[in-house]
Amino acid sequence: MKARVATLEDAEAIARIYNEGIEDRIATFETRPRTVDDVRAWFDGVHPIIVVEDAQQQQVIAFGATSTYRPRECYAGIAETSVYVARPHRRQGAGRIALRALIDAAAQAGFWKLLSRIFPENTASRALVRELGFREVGIYEKHGQLDGQWRDVVIVERLIP
Repeated sequence: MKARVATLEDAEAIARIYNEGIEDRIATFETRPRTVDDVRAWFDGVHPIIVVEDAQQQQVIAFGATSTYRPRECYAGIAETSVYVARPHRRQGAGRIALRALIDAAAQAGFWKLLSRIFPENTASRALVRELGFREVGIYEKHGQLDGQWRDVVIVERLIP
């Protein structure tokens, strides 16, 4: 597996992987599947997006993306972070590769902090971010509803030296 900077040509694979995460209901509040055009809009020239390819199959199997945290200028160096792995490739290191490369890309892009919110029961994601230097800073209770149920999220952050 190897990580590289994503291109617009990767939008279809990224949408496919993200839509699996939406269907699984363990990693996002989103419920509407994303189109290729939705994903292409993520490419803003400011927020890095990384893909991980399976060297044998030469296909995208995971991605990591950053996005705007808040629109105020004082938060310009902070990015929301997310990592998704295609179902057949989970728990094989692709998420770690994606997040490590995303941290490096965010540093090169001038970001000083990455953050995310993770469902408390998503122990795999919580372990991954902890392993790569994120810390859990608290819990947002009743942060949003998913399928009519209130859900909490664990807030995680990583400072970039």
